Amino acid sequence: MTGTRTPLTREDLAALARAAVGPSRTLTAAERLRGGSKKGVYRLTFDSDSTAIAYVWSPDEDFWPTAPMEPLMEPPMEPAKEPLGDPSAATDHRDPFSHATGIDLFTASHDRLTALGIRTPRLLVADRSHTHLPADAAVVEDVRGGSLAELLNRDPAAAAAPLRELADALHTLRGHRAPGFGKVALVDNGGVSYGGSCEQVVRDRALVDLAEAAARDARIAAVRGALHDRVQALAAAIRPRGHHSLIHGELGPDHVLVDADGHPVLIDIEGLMYFDAEWEHVFLRLRFQEHYAALRADGLDEDRLRLYRLAMHLSLVADPLRLLDGDFPEPELMRGIAEYNLQQTVMFLEDPVPRVP
Repeated sequence: MTGTRTPLTREDLAALARAAVGPSRTLTAAERLRGGSKKGVYRLTFDSDSTAIAYVWSPDEDFWPTAPMEPLMEPPMEPAKEPLGDPSAATDHRDPFSHATGIDLFTASHDRLTALGIRTPRLLVADRSHTHLPADAAVVEDVRGGSLAELLNRDPAAAAAPLRELADALHTLRGHRAPGFGKVALVDNGGVSYGGSCEQVVRDRALVDLAEAAARDARIAAVRGALHDRVQALAAAIRPRGHHSLIHGELGPDHVLVDADGHPVLIDIEGLMYFDAEWEHVFLRLRFQEHYAALRADGLDEDRLRLYRLAMHLSLVADPLRLLDGDFPEPELMRGIAEYNLQQTVMFLEDPVPRVP
């Protein structure tokens, strides 16, 4: 951490660790791991040399700017049956793209993936009581096999098996459908998201991201009008759809761990939602690059893919630039992401606009 942020210590996390593993083991070390822009991720080491991972959700662990973005549209007629977490919180999870963080999103996503037989770190304790820490927290198993990203770089042949299993998991997710779209914690609780369709929500969010990116980078500002028209044209070409599939939402190879038996394990699951599978596959293609062929799915809608590619690139310009408004400890990483996606965004102006059906 940088600035005035101070990572939690072994003493801070001792009570939470005891609640997770019992009094027979003593916490000997706690280390905040790299990454984790929305929550603190700490490796807990015990006197038995065993380890676990603590997740901590608090403003001190969240590097994103605190000012909420404007809602995409008016609330739906039917509200959620129960609020998600603190009803006074700024984040409104009826927006599918609202800040995907918090213990309620985590536990709902963990339960849904577990019910589908999709591997995610085993949950040891989820604590909303604030008796062990002045924040919501959870402890999960520590999957020590490294990430799929590391394995792909080190030994692509060895990564073939977990890639095949990941493809199977994606097939299972795509086959789990719901009539409504939005975050799992909302939809599974009977709530209704803002917006009339996935493509409408993506279009509206893309225009918000375009405005934010244009305010921060003169190159986007210079072509803002043309990009606005391109987003609208791509959205107009999409035909309606009556179902929504389960997606992780941010599934890069760094969000997949590999366990001791070589099986893939999904992490950073708070963004799990019912949405168009095309949104997932646009992100997969962007993050897995040449390895995406192993994850490719048949029957995806090309019109949705076109809009979602542009929207994804706009998001990956605007979001890193927004994050740089704060004190994120790896600014060069964020600048690199924004720059790459800015170049990809501008290239969309060179492609012909699809004909509206």
